[in-house]
Amino acid sequence: MQISRRSFAIAAVAAGMLLTAPASATFAAETDQVTIRYLSSQGGLSAHELADALGYFKDTGVTVKDVGYAPGGPASLFALASGNVEVGGAATAAVLNSIAGGNDFVAAYPSNGIDKTTESIFYSLDGSPIKSIKDLAGKTIAVNTLGAHLDYTVREALHSVGLPENSAKLVVVPGPQLEQVLRSKQVDVSAFGYWQKTYEGVALKSGGLQKIFGDTDVLGEIAGGFTVLRRDWIKQHPQAAKIFIEKSQVALEYARVHPEETKAVIAKVLASRGENADIAQYFTGYGVREGGKAVPRDLQFWIDILARGGVLKPGQLKAEDILYDPANFAVAGN
Repeated sequence: MQISRRSFAIAAVAAGMLLTAPASATFAAETDQVTIRYLSSQGGLSAHELADALGYFKDTGVTVKDVGYAPGGPASLFALASGNVEVGGAATAAVLNSIAGGNDFVAAYPSNGIDKTTESIFYSLDGSPIKSIKDLAGKTIAVNTLGAHLDYTVREALHSVGLPENSAKLVVVPGPQLEQVLRSKQVDVSAFGYWQKTYEGVALKSGGLQKIFGDTDVLGEIAGGFTVLRRDWIKQHPQAAKIFIEKSQVALEYARVHPEETKAVIAKVLASRGENADIAQYFTGYGVREGGKAVPRDLQFWIDILARGGVLKPGQLKAEDILYDPANFAVAGN
């Protein structure tokens, strides 16, 4: 199935170092030429896109190829499960839901996270009576997609104040239109995900918004989502997978240490894709831990919540079985 940037639109919701690391000649000698297809997101770059722009995959035998846009994480997982791409990415809850539905995915590295500088924020208009989580009951909230991070954040937020998890109405609105639908009062609240800080920055520059809450208020500091690979693909290409993951983690660390240089790279790539390069100035970071690493809580937190809701059986999934561990995919000669 051929996927083009212009035509790709999947509406289905699936069933969630060294800073300048030069390419290694050893990697090139051990690795066949492997192309890893992926879907990009409007308004930003994934870690592997940043790694590619920084030249980290040069001479490694690994090539990453952008084959279109994904409207949201669940659509990305659907494309991965369908074999249309080799890498996907989504909110942790969406990834776990997909695994519970039968997809044998491995959480390669945290794609983004939430911390004191990078978080998803829910806004209403200045003067709105919607000022706290308790005020969300019966209100309409714009999110980029259903079944992903913002969806589950709303559920957990409502649960935290004793309200039914479905007491707010979520509507899907693309990131570039989140500000517009809020200001025109088509929705009561717009949620800007941690990966949409560029759009949030534009909205805040125009003023007139009030923060209701951030996802860190509910979830604490945690990985918001994961880049995932199919387990069978990793077994077929263990060295390529190792290179892909390690170089992407190096890129995450580069962005953490060099935010201004990263903004310049993002602007250049957005311009090459015909997107608005000016929004790169509002990039606040990926919000992940040092070295782009994950910890078991990043997955276990959501595993426990899904078990509480009956989506998972107690003990059905374990964080250590999902997180990538190169020792589980040994490469001959290593």
